[in-house]
Amino acid sequence: MEELKIKNLFNLQETIAAALFEEEAYPWEVLGKIHDFIITLGEQLPKDLYEERGEHIWIAKSAKVAPTACLNGPLIVDEDAEIRHCAFVRGSAIVGKGAVVGNSTELKNVVLFNKVQVPHYNYVGDSILGYKSHMGAGSITSNVKSDKTLVVVKTGEEDFVTGLKKMGAMLGDHVEVGCNSVLNPGTVIGRNSNIYPISCVRGFVPAGSIYKNQGEVIQKQLD
Repeated sequence: MEELKIKNLFNLQETIAAALFEEEAYPWEVLGKIHDFIITLGEQLPKDLYEERGEHIWIAKSAKVAPTACLNGPLIVDEDAEIRHCAFVRGSAIVGKGAVVGNSTELKNVVLFNKVQVPHYNYVGDSILGYKSHMGAGSITSNVKSDKTLVVVKTGEEDFVTGLKKMGAMLGDHVEVGCNSVLNPGTVIGRNSNIYPISCVRGFVPAGSIYKNQGEVIQKQLD
């Protein structure tokens, strides 16, 4: 399904990790490569713009990192990003230019494109968040099924077997997720879509949609 492909979800010019995606068709295929990619890329970053603050932790000199944030590598925090009070980065994370990782937010095995916002009480694991996507307060990506079986991306027309036990959500560019929503394992949300607050989302949400609840997804009206 074309809408699930990387080229139709993300603007690769809006991430320092563009090379990570170039050889794959679907975004979940990069999840197992994030760890090693960060180490390779980090060692090549210009020392006049980035500094290494611990083992495999590269922070742009223009980034703001609160002293109470807990950072574990491998990790790249790009220019002008902000890591706020009590954020917890477990490792294998790329935080894009101008992105915000906020209070009590936890990241693990993720790529946040430029200007992503996960600013309040978010869990983002085994996920890719596209350019300028935003997760409202308390919204999370659930990355393991309750029965521990492998994650399948379901579109309603076709099932994509990922072969992964852990996969959270793939958010296209400019996706807005309402407060306290849960994005279940294998969720893919197309570009420019909105998720109502307190939603329980699974499967595929087409680009340019408004997700009200399961079975009620409407297309936005274009100006």
